Amino acid sequence: MANTLSSGLEDYIETIYLSTKNGEMLKGADLARKLGVSRASVSEALSKLVSKKLIKYNSYEAITLTKEGDAEAQKVYEKHNVLREFFEKVLNVPSSEASDNACKIEHIISPNVISKMQSFTKSFSKYKKILEVYMEESEK
Repeated sequence: MANTLSSGLEDYIETIYLSTKNGEMLKGADLARKLGVSRASVSEALSKLVSKKLIKYNSYEAITLTKEGDAEAQKVYEKHNVLREFFEKVLNVPSSEASDNACKIEHIISPNVISKMQSFTKSFSKYKKILEVYMEESEK
């Protein structure tokens, strides 16, 4: 399914996912405001997501993710988090810059590279803590 979603549709589904996760019920106008796009663009994107069976939507109710939509949104969200953590923890990039860049890259990065970045970040974080403890001990 991920291969059939454009970067724009990934942004929509991720925004719906995060809003739902935060207990916020979105309608089309809310989504347009959050993404800074026109209502017409939202209508077109929502129609595509409905046709892919990723959301349930009509103009009078809140947008909800289907089971498949929730799974797809979680994948997009996970890619974003792996990238953001790599930028913050490994490259020491400020949080907002890390998140902005993760948002841009999450649409084009391969699963293989994401997996390697995730593994590297975990290893780096573990060894960084060990090094910090060693440095503290050596200063005593």
